[in-house]
Parts: sequence; C-alpha cells; structure tokens
Amino acid sequence: MRILVTGAAGGIGTQLRPRMARDGRVLRLLDVVPVEPGPGEEAITADITDPEAMAGAMHGVDAVLHLGGHSTEQPWADILDVNINGTYVVLEAARQAGVQHVVLASSNHAAGFHPRTAEAPDYLFPRPDTFYGVGKVAMEALGSLYHDRYGLAVTCLRIGSCFPRPKEPRMLSTWLSPDDCARLAEASLVAEGFHVVWGVSANTRRWWSLEEGRAIGFEPKDDAEVYARELIAQHGEPDPDAMAHALLGGSFCRPELDVDNLTTRKR
Repeated sequence: MRILVTGAAGGIGTQLRPRMARDGRVLRLLDVVPVEPGPGEEAITADITDPEAMAGAMHGVDAVLHLGGHSTEQPWADILDVNINGTYVVLEAARQAGVQHVVLASSNHAAGFHPRTAEAPDYLFPRPDTFYGVGKVAMEALGSLYHDRYGLAVTCLRIGSCFPRPKEPRMLSTWLSPDDCARLAEASLVAEGFHVVWGVSANTRRWWSLEEGRAIGFEPKDDAEVYARELIAQHGEPDPDAMAHALLGGSFCRPELDVDNLTTRKR
C-alpha cells in the first residue's frame, strides 16, 4: 500500500510518520520544503496548489492523507489559494488517478463559534471562527462533493489539539495524542463512504463525540487527565466563562483575529 501524505513536514505529519510505518507500506511524503525520507518512505517537494505536480504525486497511490495547508489564521487570499484551492487540486488529482480513499485534515475551528457542550455531536453544523476555519468548512464541502459525485471515500477529521502532551488546561478537553492520531488515521484510510469525525482522544473532560470515530473503527486509548494535576498547578482551574473554554474554537475566536487586525499585522 502506498499512501501519499501531504504536509508531511508539519507537526502532525512528523508525528505520524514513525507511527504509520508498516512492512509492505510506502509513505510518499510531500511538502513545499524538502523532507528526508527514511526506510519505507519516498519524498516529493511540491506545492499542493500545482495541478501538474499533484497529478504526478498520485501515480501508484492507494490512499491520500491530506495534511497540507496553513495551520493557523492567515489573510483570506492565502487561505483561498492554499487551503481551499489546494484541497480541490488534491481531490481532483486523486479522482483523475483513480485513488479511492482520501482523508482530509479538517479542524475543530470549522465549528469554533459553537458554545462548549458536554459532548458536541458529530457533523455539528459549521460555525467557523476564522478564515482558517472557513477553509476547513470548504474542505469538508469539497470532500462531500467528491464523495457524492465521484464516489471517493472521504473522511474529514475535525482535529483538536495534537501534540505529544497537552500544553494548557483547554487541551485537557481537546487533546488528540499522537498515538490516537495514528489510530484515527489508520481507521480513516480504509473507511468507506463520507464521514466527519472529531479528532480527539478519550479524555475525561472531552467536549466532542466519539460516536462517528468508533463507527469507522477508531478506538482512542489515551486520556489527557493524566496531565491534569500538573497543568492545573501551573495554570489554575479552567474558567468555564473564559473564551478558551466557553467556545469550541477557544482563542481563535478572540478579537485580535478580526480581519482588520490581521491585515494590519501583515503589513
């Protein structure tokens, strides 16, 4: 099996590479910066917005794990070009090459302005908190289109906070451990149909449903609660009324990310 991993040099791609290594599997790593391949890996330096390059990258591929794109808020033109158009280019290249399974790295920020709930349902209606979040909503919509019109199996992962360990109290709810991220990717790469799945570990303080994840075979094993005492000693108990905990998108909802402020900062 050959899996094309876009954005392979990013944080999640770097964490997944050793966890997804298998005998008989090839990871084809693609990024705009050079990636040094290891055993069982191939590397391509290319831009996901380049149709010709992406068509070549799809040759011989069985499935795609699309992690490429901006990972934080950016001006609209950048989100439109890289995160939205780039996703279209990847899906279209996959369709043209006959690739049947595509996994899209969406984000909790596609629904960031929803208030926190005990367990937000799967397929929660989009309420993006940023242009970045809008890009993820568009990503999910493109995935839905390519499933319904062309028959691709597409799974969209609304990823929470994927780091080796949670960094602050909010992540006691939103953490996706690297090991669970690999488990989720493996389940998604073979899932049939179209799915929107919360990317979150089995956290005691979890805000999001695991129902759809379990429906495709994802069974998380990690819980951020093991870090709770340390994080609360450092930062104090979470304030449920603070933006970081009151809204699913947390600090991405803050006024500093208003478009006028973003434009001024980029000048």
